[in-house]
Amino acid sequence: MTKNETEVKKIQDIEDVNNTTSQQEECSQEETFQEIDPSLARIGELEAELNKQKEQSDKYRDELLRKAADFENFRKQKERETMMASSRALENIIRELLPIVDDVKRLLQHAPLSAEISNEARPYIEGVELVKKNLEKWLGEKGVNAIESKGMTLDVNFHEAISQVDHPEAEPDTIIEEYQTGYLLGEKVIRHAKVIVAR
Repeated sequence: MTKNETEVKKIQDIEDVNNTTSQQEECSQEETFQEIDPSLARIGELEAELNKQKEQSDKYRDELLRKAADFENFRKQKERETMMASSRALENIIRELLPIVDDVKRLLQHAPLSAEISNEARPYIEGVELVKKNLEKWLGEKGVNAIESKGMTLDVNFHEAISQVDHPEAEPDTIIEEYQTGYLLGEKVIRHAKVIVAR
């Protein structure tokens, strides 16, 4: 082999080595990309699954908040209904009790004066006074108050005129006599006062 041929052969060997190295590098890069590509695909799948789970979680959270709000509204409504039922029951009891209060008052109005009461009758009169006092105390504890009438100007929100009479000393529509006491439960009229007014 001549010198030139030897040099050409060396050059070809070097080129072959370079080509082999290049091919090996390309193969190595392809393998690396093949290794990276499945990882990237898996990451993409996991991110998609994560987003899906997050949407599901947000949906459940919204439903839970809605249910909690519905329950709170239901609870408040039941509390209002219970309070209203309790208030109506108390109002009905008081309405049924008022005629008894009226009877006790009438009894005491027609009782003889202290000087005229015999020793035998005195305990009965005192007992009726005690009953009246206890009834008024119980009504007061429940928030029941008598409506003021006598000497006041007629107010249809609180008074019911059952009669009109001529009264020279009173202004027109002034209440001169109370026939039946009216009562308020808090601010609500549970019975209008029946009154006689000046013409």
